[in-house]
Amino acid sequence: MTVAIGRDGETPRISNGFFSLFCFGGYLLSVAYGTTFLLALLVASRGGNESDAGLIISTAIVSTIAAVVLSGHASDAIGAPRAVGISGLVLGASCLGFAVVPGVGVGMLACGFLLGCGWGVFYTLGPIVVAAVIEPARRIRFFALLSGSMMSGIGTGPILGRLVNSLGLPLETTYWVAAATSVAGGAIFFFLHGPIRRIVAANGAVGVSRLSGASVLRVLKAKAIFPIIMVGLGGAIFGGLSSFQTSYAGARGLDFSIFFVGFMSAAIGCRMFLSGIVTRQNPYVSSAVLTSLIVVSIAMFEFAVTGWKSYLLASVTLGVGYGLTYSVINGLAANEAPRGETAQSLLLFSLSYFIGVFGYPLIAGKLIVTTGISALLTVTLAIAVLNAAIAFARLLARVGTVRTQST
Repeated sequence: MTVAIGRDGETPRISNGFFSLFCFGGYLLSVAYGTTFLLALLVASRGGNESDAGLIISTAIVSTIAAVVLSGHASDAIGAPRAVGISGLVLGASCLGFAVVPGVGVGMLACGFLLGCGWGVFYTLGPIVVAAVIEPARRIRFFALLSGSMMSGIGTGPILGRLVNSLGLPLETTYWVAAATSVAGGAIFFFLHGPIRRIVAANGAVGVSRLSGASVLRVLKAKAIFPIIMVGLGGAIFGGLSSFQTSYAGARGLDFSIFFVGFMSAAIGCRMFLSGIVTRQNPYVSSAVLTSLIVVSIAMFEFAVTGWKSYLLASVTLGVGYGLTYSVINGLAANEAPRGETAQSLLLFSLSYFIGVFGYPLIAGKLIVTTGISALLTVTLAIAVLNAAIAFARLLARVGTVRTQST
């Protein structure tokens, strides 16, 4: 594995082939998380309901919080790539459990717990490695490429389930495949440990990744707190809509795979091909515009979906807004962190995301069971409006600061 080294005095740059392998490993690990969007179907096939599925998904929040907090310690002790490699094995065990554990009881909750452990470590440490090997000016672009690869894997999970169903195979087959991809992805990161360690050393980027009470306070007092809050709200939107899209589509007589094809295609395409354009724009303007698109998309899901075409349009709109917003605020969380606290800021960024993406489905599942799918959409729309309000407030504050400095 080669590393592109600049001339004397220049920051070493990783090769395209190296980063492609890094992203491919991320794709393989992400398939496991994508299969969680099929849990509502899996649970229903075993006699449960949306509330049971929400509980299983939200069980992961406990292990995820622990994984995010401890991932920095693991990174310092054995190296981030090795820690991610181990997380691949844990994700594999989780998917294997979903495939073989009967019923919807304690065994399924344990599988959700393992899922949070594995996904939390990878999702947290992946961006930290990117921040360590990529200079600040190019981080948003590379964050977008990594998150695009991850989104590709996430989208593969439910689409794979749809394919399995069309072939007349049991849904559990999807989880067997996801277990295999998780182990393969983990193996890639074990292989990348040595090259990444050399790159980090050449960049002089070796530092402490673990969280402490003091570092948390410093990050939360900085401007990085705003993207950290925003990613939590965005995670709630993504987790709520994706986890129960099978219920939404079923209630309206639609095919849930339309959502995942439209959403994932838009999110992946934007992150891969438009992120370069977006990163050259003012990030405060971009986040305000993109969060507004999320609001529009959820309003479409609630009021404007009447058939597969409008369903696809709403899904694509959400994919564009969410896909690009995430990349922008991920870069802001890194670049607005206090000096020397980039890794800690990204750890808190991931923690906030997981609280939203795993915590909100618990509420969402109960909303669906007690008051129906429309209640879920109304609450989710309110969350999206709050997220956009934060983005616009930041933009207005930024404009005011610029005007003050120019006078």
